[in-house]
Amino acid sequence: MRRVALTAIAPVAWGANYFVTREFLPADRPLYGAALRALPAGLVMLALCRRLPRGTWWWRSAVLGLLNVSVFFVLVYAASQLLPTSVASTVMAVSPLTMMLAAWLLMAERPRAAHVVGAGIGLAGVCLMLLTGAADVGLPGVLASAAAVLVSSFGHILTRRWGAGIDVSASTAWQLIAGGLVLLPAAVAVEGSPPRLTAAGFLAFCYVALVATALAFTVWFAGLRHLPAGTVGLIGLLNPVTGVLLGVAVAGESLTLQQLCGLVLVLAGVVLGRPTSAARSTSGRTAADAPKKARIVQ
Repeated sequence: MRRVALTAIAPVAWGANYFVTREFLPADRPLYGAALRALPAGLVMLALCRRLPRGTWWWRSAVLGLLNVSVFFVLVYAASQLLPTSVASTVMAVSPLTMMLAAWLLMAERPRAAHVVGAGIGLAGVCLMLLTGAADVGLPGVLASAAAVLVSSFGHILTRRWGAGIDVSASTAWQLIAGGLVLLPAAVAVEGSPPRLTAAGFLAFCYVALVATALAFTVWFAGLRHLPAGTVGLIGLLNPVTGVLLGVAVAGESLTLQQLCGLVLVLAGVVLGRPTSAARSTSGRTAADAPKKARIVQ
């Protein structure tokens, strides 16, 4: 449960990130927004861990950086600007199902019944929160969110598959830097000069880079290494819960009885999919054996 609580920091930070991006960052600079989120976070983490990629991790960092950072960050930035905070974070709640599918395809990890049921209950809650007719739900924003879910799910499972025996902070830093280096020249070519930031915008970028990126991705990838993919995906349902509550408390968005029932269902799905004693024991043995296997292969 301690591992679950640490992993939960990530979706809570990401849920708040929608509000911060929508309210304080420039709406017409998604490439710069993504680059300024990734590069500072990656460089700070690299300075702390002081480890460079070796061997296959040069190209693996590029692939994971493209999926988890370059494409994902641009899509999330666009969704944050095109949709209300509550809706943008809610669409992302289909991630448990896509993560289970990705884990099944890439790692032959069959989802447990509790994970599937929990994901179904959580998805029902998501539908209750989303399909109220009260918010302005634009198709481009929904498509951006859905694409972000698909890309990140496969990227996260690939990170888990390749990450055995590799320091989580180091591999996260490599991905962020690789993704940021792809984004920066694209931003200069497409969007021209960097945006001018107010004091509030600068503080917002600090939050986005250090909390919603460096800290959040580190605890998220650590959770993926030690917990079943289905459990981690269900923890991700805290993303829309955070987005909806922030939208109501800070952005002045309304919370209907239907949305409140949806929140209850989402939380029920998270609780139902928590790791059992047997699952925790199996996960712990797998995590403990992984570095040994990696050393034997090397």
